Amino acid sequence: MDYRLGVDVGGTFTDLLLIEDETGRTYRSKVPSTPDDPSRAVLSGTQRICDMAGIKPSDLSFFMHGTTVATNAVLQGKFARVGLIVTDGYRQVLHVARSLVPGGLAGWIIWNKPEPLAPLECTIEVGERLDSEGNVLKALDEEGLRKRIQVLRDENVEAVTVCLINSFANNIHEKQVEAIVKEEMPDIPVSVSSDILPEKQEYERALTTVANSAVRPTVANYVRNLKNELRGQDMNGQLNLLRSDGGLMSVEKSEELPVALLMSGPAGGVTGAVWVAKHAGFKNILTLDMGGTSTDVSLIENGVPRLTRDTEVGDLTVRTSSLDVKTVGAGGGSIAHVPELTQALRVGPESAGAVPGPACYGKGGDLPTVTDANVVLGYLPKSLLGGEMDLDVDASSVAVQKVADALGIGLKQAASGIIDIVNENMFGAIRLVSVQQGYDSRDFALMAFGGGGPLHANAIGKLAQSWPVIIPSAPGVLCAYGDATTRMRSEMARSFSSRLDTADGAELEAVLKQMASNVSDELAGQGVPQNEQEVEYEAGVRYQGQGFEVVLPIKLDGFAASGLSVLSDAFHKEHEKLFTFRLDVPIELVNLRVTVLGKAANVKASKIESGDGNPQAAFIEHSTVWIDDSDKQASVYDRDKLRSGDKISGPAIITEMDSTTLILSDHVAAVDAYGNILINPAN
Repeated sequence: MDYRLGVDVGGTFTDLLLIEDETGRTYRSKVPSTPDDPSRAVLSGTQRICDMAGIKPSDLSFFMHGTTVATNAVLQGKFARVGLIVTDGYRQVLHVARSLVPGGLAGWIIWNKPEPLAPLECTIEVGERLDSEGNVLKALDEEGLRKRIQVLRDENVEAVTVCLINSFANNIHEKQVEAIVKEEMPDIPVSVSSDILPEKQEYERALTTVANSAVRPTVANYVRNLKNELRGQDMNGQLNLLRSDGGLMSVEKSEELPVALLMSGPAGGVTGAVWVAKHAGFKNILTLDMGGTSTDVSLIENGVPRLTRDTEVGDLTVRTSSLDVKTVGAGGGSIAHVPELTQALRVGPESAGAVPGPACYGKGGDLPTVTDANVVLGYLPKSLLGGEMDLDVDASSVAVQKVADALGIGLKQAASGIIDIVNENMFGAIRLVSVQQGYDSRDFALMAFGGGGPLHANAIGKLAQSWPVIIPSAPGVLCAYGDATTRMRSEMARSFSSRLDTADGAELEAVLKQMASNVSDELAGQGVPQNEQEVEYEAGVRYQGQGFEVVLPIKLDGFAASGLSVLSDAFHKEHEKLFTFRLDVPIELVNLRVTVLGKAANVKASKIESGDGNPQAAFIEHSTVWIDDSDKQASVYDRDKLRSGDKISGPAIITEMDSTTLILSDHVAAVDAYGNILINPAN
């Protein structure tokens, strides 16, 4: 029997979900994350969940892992020392950059420009030149390059990037440089821009490739160590890592292309939500993934999550596909404080993390966090993780009292204020992916998961007017569910400049087919047979003279005959939806992209036992909670004992191993056939 294990490493907990393919039976576990070495939690959690299922690691057929190693390397500035090789005259390409300054009108006053990932002293020029069509104007100066490589040796670079002008049109010189560097510096990894991002715009191409080099040693070391440890446990199944775009790639490929992992962690939750929504019968979903450190939100339209061409992590923005996920510093560990200057309550983005954690965890934390506020208000049970972690209620009260004293209000009013603010912060992120993208949040259901999402989901559903609020089964480990149920993925992009009204549809179709063949071969090399592959096509399109493009899907069937006119109409409609206007000017084709997907996982969604609508069999006790500025009696239920068709009126609390769901007054929750909790207003 095949078993697949999904593992998601978060800032506070590492989540694991084991799926028995044939029956759909699942096993779930959470272990504390080990920030100093994330692999320790992964390995201990793997052994633990295998013990729960009564199997050995050697029985695992698939191991899928969402990781934040690349993300943390960027956020913490733990970069390799990168050497950069450019065309003569382009040594300052990373310093010139773009003129865009983040922030408001006065952003340039307070913004500190980050240091380039490849220092100027580690950047060398090489004599060569291609024109924009890829024709050789000046041959590569191989002798000069070999002499200048000594500079990189003297600077002790740990990785090398090659980015030559116009290499997107012809990679002949970059490949020659790569061969020479590997000959002269055989132990140093080399990233080549025509492999990573064969597109126009030399700054974006250089920055993305340098970023790949900067995190490559860190990711490669992590991947190798993890692979060796798992193989040491006799786990001989397929090892894959989750990409930023929600697909999977082999661990071997991840060592070469770590820049594709920058949003690996958040992508797991989105792919898991897609899987749950498909079985629950919902196509339009807003996702809310609240963990211990941050909250990630995204939008799923017609069962497909939105993709973006730019991935942002901290101050770094690279040109690589990722799911359109917005992140705010609002998690269970977010610290509440009252600055002396403003005397106004603030929550986050600083977090207590896994160590020392919220005060109620009893690990030495004494600062008031969102989790402590939930404890004070009575929203959390006295123990978590199925009784494995007891909460210190008194410690939470002491911590939150600091906020109450600073504001001159009562303890529960202070705790309620903390919750209100963190809810507004998360609602602001919801608006970023909905209203500010041309969508009405009222047209979407809200799916909440992560350890803290179900606790805040009902309140955020009220703010966004997104109904129903969906709490999937095992919400605390849904990211791991996404890791375990997603598909292998590979892609290729290339620049293709042409006006749509003068382009040759047959030529475009031929180019797309050739790209698809190349990507298909690459995915086959990662273990996906061609008869199990699915191909998708996209084009970047803009009005002539615009500085940005809109990415649109392409259907290859019949493209030579009518594809260009279909693409033109689709662009006008999408531009009007995004920006409220269209122009009567020529449309330009900027780039093409081909994505090849592997076979979808054949994981069954198990249904739960039907009930009679009465949840009494799952009732545990009555508890006092603070809702609507007063103490109220809430019913507490055990989710594992709920049955399909059961209905619960708020205020109520539903507990389970990995999360807790709060149902507010004047709202009712219904349980569907797959065990999802659907919350709606009572009237």
